[in-house]
Amino acid sequence: MLRLKKSLGQNFLVDKNVINKIVSLDVIKDKKIFEIGPGSGNLTNYIIQKKPKTILLIEKDKRFYEILSKKYRFKKNYKIINEDILNYDLNKHKKEDAIIFGNLPYNISTQILAKFISTNIWPPFYKKIIFMFQKEVADRILAKCNTKQYSRITILANFKLDVIEKFKISKKCFFPIPNVDSKIIAFKPKIKNDYKISNIKNLEKITHIFFSNKRKMINKPFSKIFDNYKEAAEQLKIDLSLRPSELSCNDYYRLTEYYEKTKMI
Repeated sequence: MLRLKKSLGQNFLVDKNVINKIVSLDVIKDKKIFEIGPGSGNLTNYIIQKKPKTILLIEKDKRFYEILSKKYRFKKNYKIINEDILNYDLNKHKKEDAIIFGNLPYNISTQILAKFISTNIWPPFYKKIIFMFQKEVADRILAKCNTKQYSRITILANFKLDVIEKFKISKKCFFPIPNVDSKIIAFKPKIKNDYKISNIKNLEKITHIFFSNKRKMINKPFSKIFDNYKEAAEQLKIDLSLRPSELSCNDYYRLTEYYEKTKMI
């Protein structure tokens, strides 16, 4: 038996009822499927049984890459790539209406989600994302304004994605058993957006500055972003005595719009 790597977050989902629930979140037959980190192929097996049109697997661990390559070598509609998803170029994919699955490593799950949000072409090549997160991370994605869990990933995810399904998964459904429970979140991309942000990197930059000092008033972050920060706050009708968590997602989108208009000319 292979020794699992803690650094790669290798806790594999083994509960068949949960796996079946995940693959039932959309119709897979004749669809293009993209799976991140298939590992031993527990979820992959169920996906293949649903007869997808194509299935692309991205597996970083060379040992599992070789195992799955042999296991599925006779599948004509199957392709596996031995690469880190964070280094993989998503922009090579055109409009495909793909369904993305991923049991994400806990330590880089928000980076992976941010990568899918930041694709150059929008609407993106996928029609749905079905990701498994550590419960704590999932709660941050799903958080409401002015709560303890509200964070940068809440704001980034809500800008480009709608949550359409979510459910908790007990840590007992995995091998080896991790220290925490997980949650599945299914997203669909927002086709239209009320805010015209030309580069999502600017939203990432602004939220990073604000949430670096989450408990302090936002006057200092404002002063780092805008030369005449008091005028900017007045234009945006934002109270500089608030904390970062007290600004809504829409406030951050308006702020980024204003930043692009005034600073990127």
